[in-house]
Amino acid sequence: MIPTLYEPFRHWSEGGSVFILSDLHFDDEDNKLMDAGWITTAEQVAIINSIVCKNDTFICLGDVGNPRYIPMIKAKKKVLILGNHDTRGAYKDFFDEIYTGPLIIADKILLSHEPIYGLSWCLNIHGHDHSNMESYREDCKHINLAANICKYIPINLGKLIKSGILADIESIHRKTIDRQIERKARLNMINQE
Repeated sequence: MIPTLYEPFRHWSEGGSVFILSDLHFDDEDNKLMDAGWITTAEQVAIINSIVCKNDTFICLGDVGNPRYIPMIKAKKKVLILGNHDTRGAYKDFFDEIYTGPLIIADKILLSHEPIYGLSWCLNIHGHDHSNMESYREDCKHINLAANICKYIPINLGKLIKSGILADIESIHRKTIDRQIERKARLNMINQE
């Protein structure tokens, strides 16, 4: 169980691990245009299944491609955050949960298809950027899980959290409280003058 997750998402980690990957683009004709070394769909499924087990949750951060390969992924639960190439109806029979936009799953974790900038209070786990050029901005912390960027290997969310990746991210709640304390101190100083 990943206790860091907000209550509505904790069931993802009941009985197994949570793995995340993005931009599978199963059977998409444009794969080789995005990356000349793009591997086949069968190779991708084999890599995923070498890591993800039958009691795990597999989260795809969008751009699935041909959904007929989703049942081949061994995970017990399958979750999708729609990408710019996805339509909800095409995947409703293949995923247990489908979300249409960014998802804040914990105090400091935001899942999205495209990178989101200017959020210093969270780790943004995303895909979409097949060149990995956009993910290195200093205004926020990002992990780009576009399949070709992370060598088609899904990341284990629990292990990522345990690695301490969130330690240097100040909670938005703390920032709000600190701002109010500073504001109150300034007002007290003004009132004392």
